[in-house]
Amino acid sequence: MRRLRLAIDWRQDIDEILELLGRSFRGHRAIVFSLEDAPGEGLTQTVEAYWVDKSIAAVSAPPSIIPQAIVHMDPLMGRVAEEGRQGKMFAGLTRDIEGFLRRDFENQHIKSFLSVPILANGSAWGSIAINDCVNERVWTDEERAAMEIVALALSDAIERSLSDYHVSEVIRAAMLQASLDAVIVVDESGKIVEFNPAAEKLFGWPKAEIVGRDVLETIIPHYYRKGFSNGGEYLAGRGAPMVGRRMETVTQNAAGEIVPIELTAMEVKVANRRIVIGSVRDLRDRLQAEEEIHRQREKLHQNEKMAAMGSLLAGVSHELNNPLAVVVAQSTLLHEFAPDAQTKVRAEKVRAAAERCGRIVKSFLSMVRLHPSAQAETDLNQVVRAALELTAYGARSNGILIDSDFAEGPLLVMADADHLTQVAANFLINSQHALAGVQHGQRSIRVRTYRAAGGSAGFSVEDNGPGVPEAIRDRIFESYFTTKPVGVGTGIGLSISKSIVERHEGRVRFEEVKPHGARFVVELPGIVSSGLHVAEGAAGSPGLRRALIIDDEPDVAASLSDILDLMGIRSDVASNWLAASEMLKAGRQPDIVFSDLRMPTVSGMSIYRQLLDEWPLLARRFVLVTGDLVGAKAEIEALPVSERPFMLEKPFSTLDIRGVLAAISDGAASH
Repeated sequence: MRRLRLAIDWRQDIDEILELLGRSFRGHRAIVFSLEDAPGEGLTQTVEAYWVDKSIAAVSAPPSIIPQAIVHMDPLMGRVAEEGRQGKMFAGLTRDIEGFLRRDFENQHIKSFLSVPILANGSAWGSIAINDCVNERVWTDEERAAMEIVALALSDAIERSLSDYHVSEVIRAAMLQASLDAVIVVDESGKIVEFNPAAEKLFGWPKAEIVGRDVLETIIPHYYRKGFSNGGEYLAGRGAPMVGRRMETVTQNAAGEIVPIELTAMEVKVANRRIVIGSVRDLRDRLQAEEEIHRQREKLHQNEKMAAMGSLLAGVSHELNNPLAVVVAQSTLLHEFAPDAQTKVRAEKVRAAAERCGRIVKSFLSMVRLHPSAQAETDLNQVVRAALELTAYGARSNGILIDSDFAEGPLLVMADADHLTQVAANFLINSQHALAGVQHGQRSIRVRTYRAAGGSAGFSVEDNGPGVPEAIRDRIFESYFTTKPVGVGTGIGLSISKSIVERHEGRVRFEEVKPHGARFVVELPGIVSSGLHVAEGAAGSPGLRRALIIDDEPDVAASLSDILDLMGIRSDVASNWLAASEMLKAGRQPDIVFSDLRMPTVSGMSIYRQLLDEWPLLARRFVLVTGDLVGAKAEIEALPVSERPFMLEKPFSTLDIRGVLAAISDGAASH
């Protein structure tokens, strides 16, 4: 009774309890019968557990199972079943009974029997019995009372077990069904014995098809199967280190795909059987999320580097453009007033070199500016020339020959020249990187612009390097896909280039070059010139006779003044706004105002705002002179489009100044 009260599961202790009970009663058999509803047979008395005295060979056979059909046919069995439901004891000698029970008891050599019903939850659950297989005996009142007490204790244990077991089973089944992780149970031979719905979803196997199959031939990746004939060997060998651990590994689904997983495996023993329970979590979503986070982190890092590069270039360009502006202006003046042809040629070379420096600085700035694409009539020939100037040093320093072939006349498209320059420069840099590893033969890059059928315009960049392997050609325009060594490429250049070209309604493609090499081609919709270009030979602008120049760099101001003087425009120069405002208040009203953007006291944008408030007519003829449009971008775009000032970027050429003067004259005429 004490053991039954303390037992967590009475079934685990019942064999020892029956032996203790049988020997205490000096019996030879002790049995626990239970009533079960067998399919097609009705209520059946089955053997739950039993003990026999093995010293008597005649009683070694197991007790009989009695189906409901026999109970209905045998009067004694019917009476015993009815009295059992009423809780009445059944005891006596085998020779005193008739029918099925007498024949069955005689076959089992039972001389005397004592059976007490077991009631659980108010109904008959079964019975517990003691048999004497040697002597006919009359059971004493003490023995009968002892058996009834044992039956009551067993009834309590069964009720507890039924309740706890039922609830536990329901909870376990619900948890198994609702688990988001795949749960697989494998026996010691490697056969799958449980497979929950999450496992069906992960592996693609229906439970009905996979239960009973070997784990080795179903969910273990094929390259892990070598050396094992079945799942049992695998679990004892390679699978053994997985038990009792949480680890990341791979599995194989019904389609043969390898799936990354997190596996938690544990081993338990049930009825002397060893089974392994595995909880499997699909890692594909997590790994994809981690990969996306990594890509976004890399993208943010690249953006930060670009922003830092932009700030650096803005500062460098501001400092560099001032002396470049002086060199360009003075070389232009030297060319204009040169006393002989040789001096004119030398002055022109200086001017051309300085203007080239200025264009390179402007191109670098344009590539790091974070402004939206502003499309205008753009000459693809000039775009490609600008890209060649940006990348020329790298090609020359590596001994790479550049061969260019430009279409005749302007090759016009509607585009953002800065962005297309970025595309062409990226192709040229990629070609230089591809040729860096070529050790033999002439390394060359061929650049071509052309007019295509249907009116489109295009350019191509071709190299005689190793080319692009066929296996990865479909991926070269993907973001962050690169074949370059670490530290050489980021994998975003071609994807950005493709995005830029597509925003311009164009197409970009890769072409293989025989016998080896690569060619990248860009085609854009072509346009016909609108003819709205300022004539380079225009001497000046009618109506503009006097200018006010505000600049803290005397050489820059003087150079601008000298060029304006050539165009018939006299200039007053002020080093700051205080001096300039005194001129305006004194009545010395200019026809046009040029002001530097960055000055120590008052900035060019502050001067422009003051002109808008006090001299609005003069503000319409205000020109902001700067070598750093990046810093002024936010301030300029904060103004309405109709109130934004004219811009003149340093270093400025004669043509740049004439263009600004013509624009101001056109604006004044429209008012």
